[in-house]
Amino acid sequence: MSIGDSFRQLTRSQRHTFIASVAGWALDAFDFFIFVFALKAIAGDFHVEVKAVAEGIFLTLAMRPLGALFFGWLAERYGRRPILMVNVISYSIFELGSAFAPSIEVLLVLRALFGFAMGGEWGIGAALALESLPAKGRGLFSGILQEGYVIGYLLASILFAFAFDYVGWRGMFIIGAAPALLVLYIRSTVDESPTWLEGRHKKRITAAESWTAIKAFFPTFLFMVLLMACFNAFSHGSQDMYPTFLQKQHGFDARTTGSIAIVYNLGALCGGIFFGGLSEKIGRKKAIALAAILALPMIPLWAYSTAPLMFAVGAFLMQFMVQGAWGIVPAHLNELSPPAARAILPGFAYQLGNLAMAKMGPFQAGIAESHGGDYAMILAWTIGVVGVVLALVSLLGRDAKDVTLGVGLGIEKTD
Repeated sequence: MSIGDSFRQLTRSQRHTFIASVAGWALDAFDFFIFVFALKAIAGDFHVEVKAVAEGIFLTLAMRPLGALFFGWLAERYGRRPILMVNVISYSIFELGSAFAPSIEVLLVLRALFGFAMGGEWGIGAALALESLPAKGRGLFSGILQEGYVIGYLLASILFAFAFDYVGWRGMFIIGAAPALLVLYIRSTVDESPTWLEGRHKKRITAAESWTAIKAFFPTFLFMVLLMACFNAFSHGSQDMYPTFLQKQHGFDARTTGSIAIVYNLGALCGGIFFGGLSEKIGRKKAIALAAILALPMIPLWAYSTAPLMFAVGAFLMQFMVQGAWGIVPAHLNELSPPAARAILPGFAYQLGNLAMAKMGPFQAGIAESHGGDYAMILAWTIGVVGVVLALVSLLGRDAKDVTLGVGLGIEKTD
């Protein structure tokens, strides 16, 4: 089914819900990657090493599981829609505060608070979207939904390439507060998840029932955490230090670095949609493994080129595969999760995986600096190892592509 055919089957309400969920994740990622692009500039202003500033990435990722648990619980109790609005306002406020940080210590605290707010958005937005959409074409919708992250990275790339020289890193953070305006769109056009409403009208799911569902699915939950640890090593290991690598190891300016980032985010966007759709045909876990393995031949061009054009080509192909695998994640995790905890479990597993790999940025920066600034070496090794491990772990899991995202404590199979 084509993208056009998939969207034509949606009702007006479903389209608004899907757009809002994609936009929420995109603007969340936009705010996250503004910090990634600004690492070198922030380090210069505060007279510290890049590794010290990169601790902000660790703190953001480390706080996301707590946010996923807290906001996910609120979303199970009070609905997906209102808590999504709270999330968007919260991360926008902390992004704005980052612009006025007087010291590296204050900035790191604000990035931790931003991570707490950011942690809840993905799980709630994915639950709201996938519970509102038809099962047919779910893989394609999942690919587009997850690529909201890439759209956010793309927006941050454009901002860095064309505005950084004029507004600096503090100005970028001020612009990063704009996502708060999304709340107006959510409030005026988005309906609550029909699955959540049906469950509320039948019988409100209690905390005890949610906990019962979590315990019953605990082995699957542990697998989801392991899978997401591999996924987060795959994405953060290929993305977070890449702009710094281009700037420090190759001396590219903001315009060149941002332009390369624009190109590889376009590749990521295409990859997520392509592999999301492919997963409808070959299954979720096979599509993930295929994308992970296909990333390996891209390493030399991605990490060891010398000219900006070749870096752009290599990075386009690398992120086509990395985000190709990621495009399957929203559908895969929601299909594996029980309805009674769907706003909690996928997001919590996702963010625990983030926590497991939260030191990836500082670790890569530390290794590179200890080897004379050789970022290429640690980037190449990271993707080489993680690509193989992700493929193997994904194949060990089960595929639940044909489940109904319905109400109850279990998962009901479709006919």
